[in-house]
Amino acid sequence: MTWDTGIAARLSEAREVDVIVPAPGRAPVRVPVWLVAVGGELYLRSWKGEAGLWYRRALRYGTGALGLDGREHRVRFTAVAEPALDAGIDRAYREKYGDSRYAQAMTQPPATTTTMRVDPAR
Repeated sequence: MTWDTGIAARLSEAREVDVIVPAPGRAPVRVPVWLVAVGGELYLRSWKGEAGLWYRRALRYGTGALGLDGREHRVRFTAVAEPALDAGIDRAYREKYGDSRYAQAMTQPPATTTTMRVDPAR
C-alpha cells in the first residue's frame, strides 16, 4: 500500500509527529519523533537507539500509528539497513533539522542502527 500524497506531505513536513506503538496487554507507547522523506518513502529513527521502547515494540510487532494534528494514521514499520539509503536519510535529517546536536545525534550511531521505513497500513 502506498501513501496518499497529501498525507505523506503533511507527515514529512511536520517538525515532529507522534509514533504510537501498542503491545499486547500493555498501554501503547506514544512519543514524539522526527520523520523524514527520501525517495517518496517515510523514515524514522530512534534517538535512543535500541534502548527506545517505541523502537523495540515497532521492531517486534511491526505495526502502530503516526499521530499528527489530532489524527492517527495506521502504519507498518520495516527495519532497513542499506548504506546508500542511510546516507540519503542522514542528508534528509540534516536538511530538515539543521546542525543542532539533536540532528547530529540522528545521523550517528546508535540512532543510525534503528532506521525504519514507515508505510501506511489498512
